[in-house]
Order: sequence, then C-alpha cells, then structure tokens
Amino acid sequence: MTIAIEEVVQKIDDWQGKPVHFQLLSGGLTNTNYRVEVDGQPFFIRIPGAKTELLAIDRANEYHNTYAAAQAGVGPKVLYHLPEHNVMVLEFILGKTMSIQSLNEPGMPERIARSLRMLHAGPRFLTDFNMFRLTEYYLDICSQYEVRIPGGYAERMPAVQRIEEALAVRPLPTVPCNNDLLAENYMDDGQMLRLIDFEYSGNNDPCFELGNTCQELQYDEARIAELCRAYFGTASPTRLARMKLNMIMSDVGWTLWAAIQAKISKIDFDFWGWAIERWGRAVAKMDSVEFPRWLEHVQQAA
Repeated sequence: MTIAIEEVVQKIDDWQGKPVHFQLLSGGLTNTNYRVEVDGQPFFIRIPGAKTELLAIDRANEYHNTYAAAQAGVGPKVLYHLPEHNVMVLEFILGKTMSIQSLNEPGMPERIARSLRMLHAGPRFLTDFNMFRLTEYYLDICSQYEVRIPGGYAERMPAVQRIEEALAVRPLPTVPCNNDLLAENYMDDGQMLRLIDFEYSGNNDPCFELGNTCQELQYDEARIAELCRAYFGTASPTRLARMKLNMIMSDVGWTLWAAIQAKISKIDFDFWGWAIERWGRAVAKMDSVEFPRWLEHVQQAA
C-alpha cells in the first residue's frame, strides 16, 4: 500500500507545529508528486506508484543515486528520507520545467551537454544500468503477467543482439547516468539545466544518455550532431553511430515499459499508444539503410 501525503507530513518531525500546505503536481507517469510548503518553504515529495517493482525500479538505488547527483551539482538535494515507505523529500527546484519545444531552442544542446558532463563526472552510482538486460527482464515480466506487446517484437531480437555485439567491440567507460531524460526531467533554474528523477539511474555508456536524450527530445540530425560535438568535442561517425544505436535501444526498452504500464498503471495516460509510437520509431531505424552503417561505424576507432 502506498502512503498518503498526510501521513508523510506527520512523519517529518521538523514540520510538526508549523503551517503545512500541499499541492498535487501533474505530469508523473510512475509516481504521485507533491509540492509541500512548510512555513512558506517549498519541498518536493514523490510517493511511489503501485507495483513499480515490476518496472525494475530499485528504490535503494534511486535514493543513493539521487544523493550522488546532488553532490555532482545537478540533482536536487535529498532533505528527508523515509526508507520504510520509499519516500524522499527533495529540494524544490524553483525554475521552469522544460519541454520538447523549449529543449529544441538554439543553444540547448550545449546546455544539455554541460549538465550531462557534470553528472557523468560526479560520484559513481550504486549499480549499473544495461538496457539489453532490462529489455530481457521486461520481456519476462510481459510473459509472466500476460502483458500485450507490439506485434513483431520478438522477431526483432536478433537485430537487438547485433546492436549489443557491435557496441561491445569498442566499449566506452561507464559513467553515472540518469538513463531516462524525458524533456520534463530537465529543470531550468535560471543558471543551468538541473536533472531530476533518478529511478532508472545507474552507471552506463554515456552514449546511451546522449542517444536517449536525442530520442526523447525528437532531435533532428543537426541537433544530434550538435549535442555530440558539445559533449565529446567532435561529431565523429563512430560517436554518432553509437548514439544512433542507443537511440534505437532507448525505444526498444521503453516500449516494453509502456506496455507494462498499460497493464498495471492507474494513471490516466495512453501508455499503449506510447508503446506503439516508440516501437514504430525503433523499427523504422532498424529497417533504415543507415542501420548497417551504424553497426559498422561503431566498431571503428573514434
């Protein structure tokens, strides 16, 4: 059972006897989020949704990595933690919640790269993240719980294996990654782009982070190359191929996430429609004439 926001407030000793007001925030796809003002000071509280363990969310890992991201200077500070309820009370970042449109504005790839470099140079995260293994886990969950998945999904697994084998030829050192940077997980505090929501965080190939971001923000070829240059200093065919293949894997894995959510979530959102959209993008890239070239380029020296 999830805990009610009123119960969370009662468990924070520092807040007792002070005026407290809370407001439900919209936009969460997994959890219920609140802005809580205590004696005029704002806080952010995230209450986990039901059955999120089926989505492979490790709350101990999330807490550790959220704390580490704050140390890196990009994540919100963890102010209180209720481990028995998997609830964190976080610094409320005053600023603008970003969108696909705002993150496509001129200069944004450089700002994104700056924030990602800070996160990736920060303290190591608790565990590793591997989208290939997560995809296998999600397929098992789909089988166990009779979750509907897009047609033709299983037939594409040999192509996914080819991607994994190609990426493994010249692996990059893993770094602390958020791994789930939807546009709304960027916050502009007026100075820099802060990063929030570390449910799927873990040490990973930085090109997954870059590719996932490009996919979520619907970046065109020019912006993909711009982000690559801003992060690496160059947009070589090898680096671009690595990002493109990870863009595919972002959609391959999160397609199943959305399909599982369509089965278990009580949030009013078209998860099945999102699964179909993501899978369509992945298939289009795997069927493209560029796909064999990406597999070839990613195995070459940078």
